[in-house]
Amino acid sequence: MKDTTTREAVRRRYAFAALQIIEDDQAGCCAPASIGGGFGAAVYGALATSDLPDTATLASLGCGNPTAVADLAPGETVLDLGSGGGLDVLLSARRVGPTGMAYGLDMTDEMLELARRNQEKAGIENVEFLKGDIEDIPLPDDSIDVIISNCVINLSTDKPKVFAEAHRVLRPGGRFAVSDVVTMRPFSAQEQADMASWTGCVAGALTREQYVTGLADAGFRDVAVEITHTLGDDVVSAIIRAVA
Repeated sequence: MKDTTTREAVRRRYAFAALQIIEDDQAGCCAPASIGGGFGAAVYGALATSDLPDTATLASLGCGNPTAVADLAPGETVLDLGSGGGLDVLLSARRVGPTGMAYGLDMTDEMLELARRNQEKAGIENVEFLKGDIEDIPLPDDSIDVIISNCVINLSTDKPKVFAEAHRVLRPGGRFAVSDVVTMRPFSAQEQADMASWTGCVAGALTREQYVTGLADAGFRDVAVEITHTLGDDVVSAIIRAVA
């Protein structure tokens, strides 16, 4: 019951954010800054996003820039777990070029609608947005070269399943390079039960040690966690890298 309740709370929060952006775009005005979370598009720099739709950057609710550390190459296939408004997918598609492919996976219909609108505005063709859960990725085994994600894995209530699915779809030697919230200490059951904190990317976050152990248990090697920003008391943003 808790998993279902938490998933629905997460879906509602990000559906609301997407709808605000879509409605304000249709009305010809900017979405309010209050929908954002983490650092948003600020971590990308104006040059990186200058030729992408404003509605893609407004929908960047993440805590980092995984595309900056994923070391993408032309012709590769990339998967963004929890792709939201599609910013990281569009940036990745440009880097892998027309011979590559960028997939975005999201469970929220409203975010998928926004992402597809942004893709159409950007005129980028080597992109596909898929509906589904990051705990049950709708792609074949050994089909992805690089997995990225931006402040989404912390929202899952079954992180071992997320790691197992990521390892399954990555080709041998494929790379896992995500931005996520990491805690400096384990949170108590009471702290984890705070739904607003969970949907705000805090209460469900793993510690550095839990991240390393979880990825290793799923079959990953060379796991590294690099702290990039302090977000608050006992909470940081980090880049997590691993090899399948």
